[in-house]
Amino acid sequence: MTYPQFFNKIPTIKLQDDLAFFLGAFENGLIEFSYLDVVKSAGHSCPTVLGAYLMTLKGLETLYKNEIPKRGEIIVEFKEAQNIGVAGVIGNVIMNITGATTTNGFKGLAGKYDRNHLMKFEQDINGANVRFTRVDTQESVDVFYNPNEIKAHEDMNFLMQKCIQENATSEEKKEFSKLWQKRVEDISNSIDSVIKVITDI
Repeated sequence: MTYPQFFNKIPTIKLQDDLAFFLGAFENGLIEFSYLDVVKSAGHSCPTVLGAYLMTLKGLETLYKNEIPKRGEIIVEFKEAQNIGVAGVIGNVIMNITGATTTNGFKGLAGKYDRNHLMKFEQDINGANVRFTRVDTQESVDVFYNPNEIKAHEDMNFLMQKCIQENATSEEKKEFSKLWQKRVEDISNSIDSVIKVITDI
């Protein structure tokens, strides 16, 4: 499987999942997600998928400080409805990492490990892209993502239109895909510029 090598440079997200431990999926329930993992599940790499990953990375890093985040014990809230804009896309990425679901997740065993009602849409979260809350302590962080300062190559939109209209040559298609991933890479290299985490909420 061949993919852009900058995927490997993006920090991974480590979590501990009691359900995975109980069912013997991973030793001690320790799970590690990479950006490549979410790209495979999403089927593509774009600023939105990357943003969802980076918001989770930085949000959980701030929320848990020196602790390992507890998968399945994190509430995820969005301001938008699930079917508005890219909220659903972002939600799918974060769901895969945190285990949080709306009502379509694992219902638990004997009252434990329930993953439902941990992801919520249309919430009052003060304009943040997403809010993460620890179930155990009720501490929360708001995370904002703004990739707009990272500009795309001037030819990218033009080439995209040619590709969509099926007027692009093979070389132009290749060039477009390279420029698209170059912008994703540039955003990934500017994590501290594009991600803002607020703890005083």
